[in-house]
Amino acid sequence: MKRKPIVAIVGRPNVGKSTFVNRLTGNRNSIVDDLPGVTRDRIYFDVEWQGKEFTCIDTGGIIPGDEDEIMVSIFDQAKIATEEAEKIIFLVDGQEGINPVDYDIANILRKSGKPVFLAVNKLDNPQSMLMTSDFYALAIGEPLAISALHGSGGVGDLLDLVTEGFERSDESEEEHNIKIAIVGRPNAGKSSIVNSLLNEKRVIVSDISGTTRDSIDSVVTYNDEEFVIIDTAGIRKKSKVDWGVEKFAVDRAIHSIRDCDVAVLVLDATEGISDQDKKIASIVTEAGKGLIIAVNKWDLVEDKKSNTINKFDKKLENDIPFLEFAPKIFISAVTKQRLNTIFDKAKEVYAQCIKRVSTGLLNKVIKEAYALNPPTSMKGKRLKIMYVTQAKTQPPTFVLFTNNGNLLKDHYKRYIENKLREAFGFFGTPIKIAVRERSEKEKR
Repeated sequence: MKRKPIVAIVGRPNVGKSTFVNRLTGNRNSIVDDLPGVTRDRIYFDVEWQGKEFTCIDTGGIIPGDEDEIMVSIFDQAKIATEEAEKIIFLVDGQEGINPVDYDIANILRKSGKPVFLAVNKLDNPQSMLMTSDFYALAIGEPLAISALHGSGGVGDLLDLVTEGFERSDESEEEHNIKIAIVGRPNAGKSSIVNSLLNEKRVIVSDISGTTRDSIDSVVTYNDEEFVIIDTAGIRKKSKVDWGVEKFAVDRAIHSIRDCDVAVLVLDATEGISDQDKKIASIVTEAGKGLIIAVNKWDLVEDKKSNTINKFDKKLENDIPFLEFAPKIFISAVTKQRLNTIFDKAKEVYAQCIKRVSTGLLNKVIKEAYALNPPTSMKGKRLKIMYVTQAKTQPPTFVLFTNNGNLLKDHYKRYIENKLREAFGFFGTPIKIAVRERSEKEKR
């Protein structure tokens, strides 16, 4: 897959970077709030302008020299973004005017040696656009007036300048990269896992619960194959989500689950499984996504013996029997113990998610299962399965044509599912079974 050019958007807090990104992508990809510093990590999005595609990085608002732990991390993320990018958009607040921090950021960008485009944001009318002349004082280039909120001003002109020299998109179909969403409750170690997989300080890791607010996509190569890693905000109980930004972050995490191919549910080995972990697992299975259970912080488990993993595995089976189909791996983000098995397992699980079974073989297996254990009759009526077909993949979905759909009870549906898994595998993926009534007369 050919690498797209990268454009970083930098600036101090609350100048409208996330709003600008949302204007480029056409949806609420980044969290937007009136609170300064809402975007903490660097977030990657693909953008197309006039047939040219590039990757846009939305960075946290930077304040050079700030000693606050989170703000220092934001500054580090912005620095990494500018190192990765071919071009930089420096966003400033046209309504507020030049801030002393703008001078500090301009000095840093000047030293980067990268092309910098100065965008003066929040200018919504011709009169306010006259204020751009003040920003020549930053000595970073010609200021261009824009309004990210309304899309007016010189947004198009800015993008014309930024994409100059970029190649037009190759419309040939690209090989699918498996999307892996790292999910779980706050502080289970999701961001540490992402950083270890990428071998860089990709996401801010802090003891402060809920540090990751956005869902963050990164492309990583493992054994000459590219995977997309999505680090998501920790999902809390709804009763604990009591302010707008965090609620939107949870919504984004759930959206990332629905957008991924395989979800890795991160559990804390020192705490075991919680009701919230079970809820997240339910979200994954309801969305029909592949699932891997990753027990993190395995290095902190004391008194490890030869059967410790087996005991923990058995406990998980008792606590979450509905996830028996999901492979389990025991890892440590800190020591990188068995960490790369995430890629190997994700590849195996994805293959199961897209597996198709021939109709003839499928009907043979179900017919044998029915003969081995026919359903009990109800009020003189017995369920008859006349025909089975696989309707779709991701997740594997099967349609049973029966004489009476009401006669298919949950326990017998689970029996059919187990027989499908025994015959064809489907480990790591939920299976969905639908019922359609079909009279024996129709069958003939």
